[in-house]
Order: sequence, then structure tokens, then C-alpha cells
Amino acid sequence: MDAEHAQSTRAQLDIRFDGTSDGIDMDVPARIVDVETTYRGAIFDVEDRTIALTRNDGGETLIRRQVIVHAPCVVMLVHDTRTDRYLVEREYRAGANIYTIGLPAGLIDDGEDPREASLRELREETGVIPDGDITFDTAGDYYSSEGMTDELAHIAVLHLDGWRQGECRFDADEHVESAWVDWDTLMSLPITASNSIIAIQHERMRRLERERGCARA
Repeated sequence: MDAEHAQSTRAQLDIRFDGTSDGIDMDVPARIVDVETTYRGAIFDVEDRTIALTRNDGGETLIRRQVIVHAPCVVMLVHDTRTDRYLVEREYRAGANIYTIGLPAGLIDDGEDPREASLRELREETGVIPDGDITFDTAGDYYSSEGMTDELAHIAVLHLDGWRQGECRFDADEHVESAWVDWDTLMSLPITASNSIIAIQHERMRRLERERGCARA
């Protein structure tokens, strides 16, 4: 879609949205009026925010929202191109209260970019150290849950032409198992984390395009 078409489509959509408006002018950014931190934790804080929305008549409507304030994170599907295998993990996830299978992931430290954080988390959680060319295939940056947290997940597929096994460096309360699996096995696993699914579906499209290219050739 070219820029002109995209702009026209957005304008038409705005008209449809405006037809269902209850009086809030959504062309004016919301304004945070007051913030109270109700919880401080090791990984995230919780803020109680009062927010002003501008009405079409120029006045303001106040609303309250609770927001989980969380550092940005990385989520990566790691691909060993020599063996065509993918790296998965198993660990306890408190939100679901179960041991789940997923992909390597972690928080971005201050001063890091997503690439640096991905390689550090990969080394710390699995001991995998790239040894050769790396292709970072960015799947996108997505909020984990726009309605409740500001956590932004930087999602990518890492294609490793080579790697070596080093030591894992877990946090004191972190317990992670890892394994390499082939594509068919990866697709059969009960992975339910949305950010992991985005990475896997991104890679699925790449593999389908490659298969189509081979078929045409």
C-alpha cells in the first residue's frame, strides 16, 4: 500500500469512527493529570493514573486507569541454520501458574538496544553464544497488553550460522531449561505466549515464501 492510498484509507476510517463518537476528540492526545505509584516491585511498578480526555466541545473528561510500568523486553526465535532447528525453553510462569514452553526472552537493561539485549539474554538463559554470522529478522515491536501495561516487546528471529555452548547465568530465582527442536516439532508445541506466537508466525511466513521460491525455480 503506497503512502497516498494509506492516507486515503485512514481518512475514510476516521469518518467511520467519528460516526460512533460519544463526544471525545481522539485527534487530541490524552493528558496524564496525576500519577500515584501504588506498588513497587523488583520487575514492575503499578501506577494509578488520572487521565484527561478532550471533548469535542473543548472541555475535558477525567478517567482513571491502573498501569503496570514495565521495562521493555526482547523475545526471540533462535534458528540454527546449519541443522534447521529452533531453540525453545521451559520454565515456570507465574501469570499462568504452570510450567510453560516458550522462546528465549528477557528485559532490556539501561543503555542496551534490542540486539544487545537479545544476545545477552540468549547467553544468560541458554548458554548459546553465536559463533559466525547472525541475521536479525525483525518481526516488530508490540505492546504486550495495551490496556494494562507499557511493556513494549521487541520481537525478532535470530538466524545463527554457527554457535558454541557456554555457561548459563541465571538470576537467583530463575530456573530455565532449553532444547533445540525441528520445525515440525516447534509447530506442534503448546506455546501460548502471544509474543512468542508473533515470532513463530513471522518465521512461518519466511519459510512459506522460501518454499514457494524453490517450487517456482
